[in-house]
Amino acid sequence: MNSFETDLKRAFCSVNFIAGLLIECFILWRAGFGSDLFRISIPVLTSVPYSTAWLSEYQSGFIKEYLPRCGQSSYILGKFSACGISGGALPLTACLLYSQMGEGDAMPEKYLLIFLSGMFWAVTAAVLAAAANSRYVAYGGSFVLFYMLVILYERYFKTLYCLYPVEWYAPEHIWVLGDTGIVLMLSGLILIQGIVYYSILARCIEYA
Repeated sequence: MNSFETDLKRAFCSVNFIAGLLIECFILWRAGFGSDLFRISIPVLTSVPYSTAWLSEYQSGFIKEYLPRCGQSSYILGKFSACGISGGALPLTACLLYSQMGEGDAMPEKYLLIFLSGMFWAVTAAVLAAAANSRYVAYGGSFVLFYMLVILYERYFKTLYCLYPVEWYAPEHIWVLGDTGIVLMLSGLILIQGIVYYSILARCIEYA
């Protein structure tokens, strides 16, 4: 069984993804790309589609029936990848639709950065859900981390613009290697989270 394809379909066809996309589109339409509301919505809405999928299956006991059909590695990687891709696709799709409404001049065409930013916050929520064994931590944890990074940048470390999450998808400073530097940083952070996520789930599955 291809766990990745199954998880991807479940993530994109879920009510949570569709609801999150509609809310994101509404925020862009009413507030715009540069608004504080849009900035806050990214870590919040990207955590909704699939960050707690594993936790639901683990707590319900469904994992014991499903895991033997696909194998441990395929199962964990499928969950992580589907969570990240659906999380990145949510703000990206909303921004693409927004630009098609004639608002293209209101936002930079940094679509890869928008996707990777959404992916980062989605997998952050997934890791928090796995570590804390809590849906509430998943849905609120990404926002708390986002807010902490904003506070650290705005109040204490103005020169460390790499800490500012908005810079990750709408950079105003000159990065080393330009946008490629942001891509490499986000990709590295996502990879690290993938390793942490795999370790946590592998340990939980062992004792399930």
